[in-house]
Amino acid sequence: MRLIVGISGASGVAMGYRLLCVLRDMPEVETHLVVTEGAWRNFACETALTREQVEAVADVCYDNGDLAAAISSGSFETAGMLVLPCSMASVAGIASGFSTNLLLRAADVCLKERRRVVLVPRETPLSTIHLRNLKTAADAGCVVLPPVLTFYSGADTVAKQVDHILGKALSFFGLSYPPFVPWKS
Repeated sequence: MRLIVGISGASGVAMGYRLLCVLRDMPEVETHLVVTEGAWRNFACETALTREQVEAVADVCYDNGDLAAAISSGSFETAGMLVLPCSMASVAGIASGFSTNLLLRAADVCLKERRRVVLVPRETPLSTIHLRNLKTAADAGCVVLPPVLTFYSGADTVAKQVDHILGKALSFFGLSYPPFVPWKS
């Protein structure tokens, strides 16, 4: 299975890196990574990870300015796309079909081909504009999965909370992630 992973310029880029590490250990998944310029700045501000370290855990990496990349075409088959984290600028671009970079174009292609697109937006509080764009993206077929804390999962650390979000996001692609603890009544 080919899965596009987008990392955009919102706080929480370490979650995107963790997702890539988890997917690297799933031999059935081939990751296609696109990272925005803002995300690279956030990696520098929020982590000690270099671009080389991030790209090393993906199977294929693309430059965000390369609108002729394989993932910009509907004939390049994928299971869909997961954008983690997803900035409000990326949400706005996806919601409006304003594909000015490869991350936005790849999401647009997935939507037009009726492929799964999961957005993990990182912003708080949310303005009326943010909420409208998230609703528009959801109406267009995106799954909106904010990284909200859970308490039923027993996740008592940040790492366990991130694992819960990753497991939930991966479940939309039929991928099982053992640290994910679903609700049990």
